[in-house]
Amino acid sequence: MKAEDQIQQLLDFAIDIVTEAGDIALQYFRTDITVTNKSQGIRFDPVTKADQEIEAYLRDKIASNHPGHSIIGEEYSDRQGKDKCTWIIDPIDGTRGFVAGSPMWGILLGLMIEEKCVIGLMHQPFVKDTFVGSDAGAFLIRENNKKEIKTSDKKHISESILCSTHPSMFHTEGERQTFQRFVDATLFSRLGTDCYGYSLLAAGFIDIVVEGHLQSYDIMPLIPIVEAAGGIVTTWDGNTAENGGNIIASANDELHEQVLELIKLQTL
Repeated sequence: MKAEDQIQQLLDFAIDIVTEAGDIALQYFRTDITVTNKSQGIRFDPVTKADQEIEAYLRDKIASNHPGHSIIGEEYSDRQGKDKCTWIIDPIDGTRGFVAGSPMWGILLGLMIEEKCVIGLMHQPFVKDTFVGSDAGAFLIRENNKKEIKTSDKKHISESILCSTHPSMFHTEGERQTFQRFVDATLFSRLGTDCYGYSLLAAGFIDIVVEGHLQSYDIMPLIPIVEAAGGIVTTWDGNTAENGGNIIASANDELHEQVLELIKLQTL
């Protein structure tokens, strides 16, 4: 079997299981669900039964159908397989929004082969959106309708729409000042977007996402979606974003260069 055919089979499998996992999320969304703070410190890091059941379901499906594959997830320990494939799971990216009844959350699933994430999915079952990215392109799937998506052609920060999850994700005064520079430089900004911000960027509705202190599972499944749509994702210093950290996503290379220059000005 050709490599591209194998990737397509794995992509079809991923779409099926992430859609099935969405049904679990909907059983708990906008209900009186118990929230536990995973953090041992003062920072609030919520987890719910929905997070745990979704990840357990995805892990079971992957292990049953692809026993040689490794699994990295937010809620449970890593599973080491013998093959070169590793699945990345964030069962609910945006748990705070989920708990608050906001639809700005999603189930993230990515597939990494060796060192590259080749498949990325963001599934939001409440609004029935599934954003998909791979070498075959970037698509929005909604109720069996599949539409190719692409990023915007905005070339100037002053014309751009900025999204971010919340200013509290920037921990230092320097990081907060940098974020404020983006708010001031762009046309306007919106908060509370979590993974949806990157998906809206891939679909051409917004132009820049600025985030701080992400884990690898927060960003890795989103990178193939943004890149396949024509965008770019890096850390604030322009390096690879797969390991998380402070992240910038832009609609195109020209805009991204302006974004990185704005960060450099803040650090001078």
